[in-house]
Amino acid sequence: MAHIGLIDADLLDNGTRHPNLALMKISAFEKNRGNDVKLLTDYNGLHKYDHVYVSKVFTYTDFPNKIKTMKNITIGGTGFFGDKAENLPNYIEHIMPDYELYNDFVYKKIHEGTSRNAYKDYLDYSIGFTTRGCFRKCSFCVNKKYDKVFRHAKVKEFLDNDRPYIYLWDDNFLGYKYWESVIDELVATNKPFKFRQGLDIRLMTDKKAKKLAGVKYHGDFIFAFDFIGDRNLIESKLKIWKQYNSKTTKFYLLCAYDSQDVTDIENLFERIRILMKYGCLPYVMRYDRYKDSDYRDMYIQIARWANQPQMFKKMSFREFAEANQRHHKNKNTDCSTMRTLKHFEKNHPTIARKYFDLKFIKEKETI
Repeated sequence: MAHIGLIDADLLDNGTRHPNLALMKISAFEKNRGNDVKLLTDYNGLHKYDHVYVSKVFTYTDFPNKIKTMKNITIGGTGFFGDKAENLPNYIEHIMPDYELYNDFVYKKIHEGTSRNAYKDYLDYSIGFTTRGCFRKCSFCVNKKYDKVFRHAKVKEFLDNDRPYIYLWDDNFLGYKYWESVIDELVATNKPFKFRQGLDIRLMTDKKAKKLAGVKYHGDFIFAFDFIGDRNLIESKLKIWKQYNSKTTKFYLLCAYDSQDVTDIENLFERIRILMKYGCLPYVMRYDRYKDSDYRDMYIQIARWANQPQMFKKMSFREFAEANQRHHKNKNTDCSTMRTLKHFEKNHPTIARKYFDLKFIKEKETI
């Protein structure tokens, strides 16, 4: 019996909301071979293991590079190799994930006082890809390996009947030609499901909208509206979607990617305005370049406002700043939100006049 160590590098560097699916599959494979498998929670004593697999998803995850030279180490994942990362061998890729891999770590954290809800992705979901690939080739996205969307696995391949929900990590599900057959598989499980990636609303049709709106969906439907240049297409597809769906719909809004200037701020506000019009909620996703922008504070404050649905639904951006100001300890100074708003409004009054007082409840229309 060999002793196998598994390291989720993202978990060890400030944590991650999601388990590492590749490690869960490697764990299942090694356990099936009769080996002893352990999830390691630090980088100490690695020489004691016959083999150690290290995986990371995110490029920014900190990792001690000296470990790469150890003979018993294998590293993998997009965090190390981007879209050049090697696929798992089919005999591992298509194995039932080891859903118990993280149990000791998770229950220890819960015992120490962390909310169970923080680890729901580890405990409550069957996780997998029913399709892989995307033809969009977005420059900011790591999923450039394939030119089309293709079937990857049947739902039963990763379905744990003891878990109440299904979590799908497909790259661009609506781009798959036979999407309806996959939905039928999911419906047959009688378990609510959801997609992790923002669905591509640009591919919406009446048939897709009607089918999706009629399933047991877990949580909010989430799409993406990354660039203002797509506004006409996205609005036309939103009109289709709203004919069939009454559940909460959210959109990921990428910002600070093409530029980090006032035009990008204006485009972000305009996308938010469009979503308000259709009764949809934004989730602002700041590309890392925002940190070097002259408008860094605006990016931060817009995200603080837009990414809190209970506040966003009730308050305009200006009202959000005023609410923050009321809770500011020093009444003789401005809080960071109000200070940012005033500075931007002074320098860009036209943009401020157009967007700062927009309110979700007033902009929302019946489509």
